[in-house]
Amino acid sequence: MAKGTISNNIRRLRFDAGEMTQKDLAAKVGVTRQTIVAIEAAKYAPSLELAFQIAHAFGVPLNEVFWWDAD
Repeated sequence: MAKGTISNNIRRLRFDAGEMTQKDLAAKVGVTRQTIVAIEAAKYAPSLELAFQIAHAFGVPLNEVFWWDAD
């Protein structure tokens, strides 16, 4: 199976949403700020459910938030 990384646009989307803080996003989706920090830094891959919740918080499709980069 090919290894890859999950990348994201969360930081840009937060900026576009009126400079939403990591804490604000975390509260909207029910996780800690540290979880959002780790996801933004690609140190943690969210569950599918959390990925959809984050996309919903920004009002965009999932593929505008996350994508998979094959190595």
